[in-house]
Amino acid sequence: MTEGRRAVFLDRDGTINVEKEYLHRVGDFELIPGAGEAVRLLNDAGFLVIVVTNQSGIGRGYYDEAALEEVHRHMELELARFGASVDACYFCPHHPLHGIGDYRKECACRKPLPGMLLQAAEDWAIDLSASFIVGDKVADVEAGLMAGCLPLLVRTGYGAGEESSLPEGVKAYDDILAACRVIVDAFA
Repeated sequence: MTEGRRAVFLDRDGTINVEKEYLHRVGDFELIPGAGEAVRLLNDAGFLVIVVTNQSGIGRGYYDEAALEEVHRHMELELARFGASVDACYFCPHHPLHGIGDYRKECACRKPLPGMLLQAAEDWAIDLSASFIVGDKVADVEAGLMAGCLPLLVRTGYGAGEESSLPEGVKAYDDILAACRVIVDAFA
């Protein structure tokens, strides 16, 4: 049997881009300084780069999936300016309390549950035990732990406020670039 591929799962809001509540307009998208370089480091080190993002704004009716796709296309163009790229974007549009219609449900994909990571692992033949997740919330960390990945918290976005709630042994880094340097230096 062949060995699975290694991936770094990246949260989007507060990790790759500046946190803006329910971001859905391209004009509001702003890369966090160092994010392009961070993703390029992962690309150069041979990791798959998979974005995993909760997007309950869709479920709440604030914007639709087409708006999200437009933001993701813009993100990819911004990253390309640094010679960086993501391999895939997975999102959860659901919310168990505030979702509308079919979007109001308990699901396995909304972080802290690991559904997006597990789906990506199946789709991309990823070895989760050799993979990482980087995010700005304890929910990202918990999703990674449940999936069997090594989690890293960033202090951007909500991260500085969430650091005191981290499970034992999980480390926090100033930003995505610092976290990705650790991954590449220690594990590439």
